[in-house]
Amino acid sequence: MAGQDRVTGSAGNFLQSAQVAAKEGKRGAPPVHLWNPPFCGDIDIVIKRDGTWIHEGTPIGRQGLVKLFASILKKEGEEHFLVTPVEKVRLQVEDAPFVAVDFDVADGVITFRTNVDDLVGAGPDAPIRVEFSDEGEPSPYVEVRRGLQALIDRKSFYRLVELGEERDGQFGVESKCTFFPIIDADALSD
Repeated sequence: MAGQDRVTGSAGNFLQSAQVAAKEGKRGAPPVHLWNPPFCGDIDIVIKRDGTWIHEGTPIGRQGLVKLFASILKKEGEEHFLVTPVEKVRLQVEDAPFVAVDFDVADGVITFRTNVDDLVGAGPDAPIRVEFSDEGEPSPYVEVRRGLQALIDRKSFYRLVELGEERDGQFGVESKCTFFPIIDADALSD
């Protein structure tokens, strides 16, 4: 790799292990939930709130490399790790590891597309939730897989709100026959 995509030191060794692990997952997502390798330390990778992956202070510019790392991402408690069958390294995540950048609605299912091209149909196994800051700013999320969240980007959230309806004092959206509240209906009139 050259320039901004150079991955060196322990990260380079981990990249080689990740490539081998990804080959194992060619028939689908790698089974990271089944892997419990020993912890090998921290890696200098940060996933920014906007979905940018930073290695040693520099953005990782190759989308294929970001997708590879995203495919072997695992959450344990409040920490995030990149895992292979033989090693596990901790990385930092500012908010959520993914960003939902668009969605489609068909047959009663809201299907989000993430910045790493995962497709997620919101429903009981992939809930939508919204947190509000002290200033009232919403941070909407959808679960991508096994506790890994995607922050729903602003344009998609505005489109989502356009689909909303009021039910039992809540304003929200429905997907896969599941209603996801966004806000108390009374707060809409404020």
